[in-house]
Amino acid sequence: MTLLKVLRDQRGQSIVEAAMVLPILLLILFSVFEFGRIFNAYMIITNAAREGARCAVVGTSDIDVINVININTSTLDASKRQISVSPTSSSRTRGVQVAVQIDYKVEIITPLISSMIPNPFPLRAKTVMRME
Repeated sequence: MTLLKVLRDQRGQSIVEAAMVLPILLLILFSVFEFGRIFNAYMIITNAAREGARCAVVGTSDIDVINVININTSTLDASKRQISVSPTSSSRTRGVQVAVQIDYKVEIITPLISSMIPNPFPLRAKTVMRME
C-alpha cells in the first residue's frame, strides 16, 4: 500500500518537469524553423544573383537580367527585395566585371526570436563575373 501511495505522489512531478522543459524545447524548435526560412531565402537569392550575373555577362540588357532574377525569386516577396546591376548594360564591354547584388529582408514571425535577432533579418547575395 505504501508503494502505491509513493507512485501517486510522483504523478505531479512529471507535469512540473514537462512544464519546465517545454518552453526550452519550443524555443529550440522555432529557432530551427526560423533558421530554415532564412537559409532558404539566402539560397534562393544566391542562386538568383548567379543566374542574373550569367545573363548579364552574355550581353543582355538590365531589364532581361531583372526578369531572370524575378523568375528565380518568384517564391519570395518582391516588395522586400532590391536588385542592383553594375555597370549598366550600355557601359559593359568585353572583360569588364559585372556585379549583380540582391538585398532581401526576411520577416521573423516568432515573437521571442524576433527580439533576439534583427527583424526583418537582412540578407545580401552578390555575384561578380567577367563580361564575355
